[in-house]
Order: sequence, then structure tokens, then C-alpha cells
Amino acid sequence: MKRDVSTRITVSVTEPANLVFAIAVAAAYRPAAERLEVTLDGAAVEVVELLDLHGTRLHQVEVGPGTCTLTYAAAIEGRTAPAGAAPADLISYLRPSRYAESDELAPTATAEFGGIEAPADLLAAVSSWVGTRLAYVSGSSGPTDGAARTLLARQGVCRDFAHLCVALLRSMNVPARLAAVYAPGLEPMDFHAVAEAWVDGAWRVVDATTLAPRSSMVRIATGRDAADTAFLTVTAGRAELVDMEVLAIVDTLPADDVTELASIG
Repeated sequence: MKRDVSTRITVSVTEPANLVFAIAVAAAYRPAAERLEVTLDGAAVEVVELLDLHGTRLHQVEVGPGTCTLTYAAAIEGRTAPAGAAPADLISYLRPSRYAESDELAPTATAEFGGIEAPADLLAAVSSWVGTRLAYVSGSSGPTDGAARTLLARQGVCRDFAHLCVALLRSMNVPARLAAVYAPGLEPMDFHAVAEAWVDGAWRVVDATTLAPRSSMVRIATGRDAADTAFLTVTAGRAELVDMEVLAIVDTLPADDVTELASIG
């Protein structure tokens, strides 16, 4: 399997700012080719790479006012080994978090899934339930909406679907987390968010949107929820997103049997 991914992000900076991008493929990959460049009004800017949890690669820049543009491209051949989990991870990903309020949704989870004991069956049931209860509507949710609000609204985008899956799974004592990915086959093309659940000794993808094959996804960032996986964080100053282009291509787009367990690799 050969996958090519790229992105171009343009940001308008109105005050000196510290920008942190999470757009590079995770550290477990060894791209055959990779390029990252950041410019401010056409002039190159120094980029500092930082390693976050689970191999998430952050790229930090300090820029003054102007137009800041990031371009990134990587070519990946083959797949990585499935991601593991430390004992502390399995505790952390059972806890409620900012956008996955598993404590608030515990009564709903118990009522809907209380009779399902096999973890693999629970994953399938949660994915199907979320996929049939929510409508995918671009622009229907805000950046501060969590799983509880999504359930009430009955609509959202990929991160909302993922947050609801994560919250419900945690409510049923299954460790679950969020992954930001490049997703070949996604239409329209964008960054994609999916849930991952720890089942049978591996992290299994739960994508209730069913918008792209799970096995061809490329991991970017991993964490408790969208607070840990945002593609752009402004930690100081003022900046606004102007434009973004994302591309993810695989040499052969695989079929995706939603009844089978799948992992990002």
C-alpha cells in the first residue's frame, strides 16, 4: 500500500503569534519522502518540531503579523505496526474528557448497550447506533460542542461522531480515544477524525460516518478528544484560518467491511 498525503494551510496573523500545527504523519511512520515548509509573506520561518503523546508530531512557529502559509507533503509505503497501549493509557482513556462526557452519557449507554458483553459486538453496536442517530451536516456544530450536545442536536461532522462514540464506549468501560487522520477516499477531502477503542489487545477504529476505508487511514495525532488533536492551535497572539487544502491518495482504495475489526497502520 502506497499513500501520498499533503496539506496547505494559510493563516492571517494580526498580532505576533505562536502557532502550533499538528499536520505531519505520526512518528511511527517512516515516509519515503517528506517535506514541510512555513513562510510568512513568502519568507521562510524557522520551525521547531516537538513530540507529543503517541508519536504525535507538533510543529511550532513564532511569527509576526502577515500571511503565514504551511505546506506539507509525505509519501508512505507499507503500513506501520498497530499501536500499543501502556497500562496508564487504558486508565486515562476511560475517564471523561472535555468533549467526550462519558459520565453524562452513562445512563444512555447503559440503556442502549447494557446487554452486550463481547467488546467487538459493542464496537459494532455503538458505531451503528451513532451512525443511524446522527446526520452528517457540514457546519452544523461549533468548536466547543461535546458529545452530549451532539446527541441532543442529532447532527454534526466527523469529530462529533467520533466524540459521541468515544463517550459511549468509555461509559461501557471500554478505553476509547480520538485520532486525527488523513483518510484516502474521503469526499470532500479534509482532515478526518475517528474513534479508537482498545479491544482484543489492539486499538480498533470506530468510524460511525463510514466515509472512508479504515485500513488506509494515516495517523496524525492521538489523544483524549479534539482538544489534543487540533490541526492548529494558537497559543499566543491572534491569528485566523484563511484557507486549507488537504489531499490523501492511496494506490488502491480498499474495501471496508464494517463488521470486521480494523486498525490504523
